[in-house]
Amino acid sequence: MSKLKLTAFGWLVPGGAYLLMRRYLQFAVFAFIVTTAFAAGLLLHGGFGWPQPAELTGLDPVTGWIFKAGALAKMLAGGPYLIARIFDGSSSFLDSRVHEYGTTLLVMAGVVNALAVSSALDLRKEGKH
Repeated sequence: MSKLKLTAFGWLVPGGAYLLMRRYLQFAVFAFIVTTAFAAGLLLHGGFGWPQPAELTGLDPVTGWIFKAGALAKMLAGGPYLIARIFDGSSSFLDSRVHEYGTTLLVMAGVVNALAVSSALDLRKEGKH
């Protein structure tokens, strides 16, 4: 199985790289964690849009880069992120008073999905699949 195929499918389907490797328990765990965290983040009105220049007005450049890195981390959730963008849930970076909680869960979903892909690629490299 190629690295590119594992990476692409692992990004698109949370835990999907494990599914391709026939490691069903790891797939189920990561799919549940990423999907649940992303759904909870959306329910708490977490913003998953790219920060607009007006939202970054008055911030120093480093803080602007941090906000953009956070937006990029949310995109790592893959399929759930794409579905949310298609159905246009919260398109603003700053959406509500409790957006911090939701945004944190959205970032967590992206980071956990990236860790799942990384872990699956390491298992593939070691030949433990």
